[in-house]
Amino acid sequence: MSILLLNGSPRLNGNTKKTLTLMARTILENTDNTAEIIDVAYKTVKGCAACDLCKTNGGKCIHKDDTNKIMEKLAAADTIIFGTPVYFWGMSAQLKALVDKFYSNKESLYNKKIGLIIMGAAPLDTPQYRLIKEQFECIAEYLKWEIIFVESQSVREPGAVLDRPEFVEKIKNICKNL
Repeated sequence: MSILLLNGSPRLNGNTKKTLTLMARTILENTDNTAEIIDVAYKTVKGCAACDLCKTNGGKCIHKDDTNKIMEKLAAADTIIFGTPVYFWGMSAQLKALVDKFYSNKESLYNKKIGLIIMGAAPLDTPQYRLIKEQFECIAEYLKWEIIFVESQSVREPGAVLDRPEFVEKIKNICKNL
């Protein structure tokens, strides 16, 4: 099985990236699956122009950016794990720009399994975690995705999430069972 992990955080030493790195390493060491992380914030993904040319040219975005290469990898993946920090009650702008491009060739993304990693500094009982989860639930329904896990953590210091043994063990168990 091919697993693609999308890091929506621009912090390469942040909790989102640290968690996705742990996940990729656990997958590669404990399963026969493949795993690749794409740092979306370090790719060029222009905002959707709403031109609809993708609907007439085989699903290709007209922007000369990294969108089409990433879309090919998404189409080939069996499972997609989205990782995002909470930015102003939503997913990061970098990840949202890519998610908006799913419109270009949505049929190639049908019937995937997905997981969500949501990292924020606010307490877990505040609305932003729920809002991100609900947005992905709507996307999942539209694209016929199965959400296999959602993990949220409230942690302020970069990298500190790995100092939480229960969370680390939970993430490892999720990965071993993919």
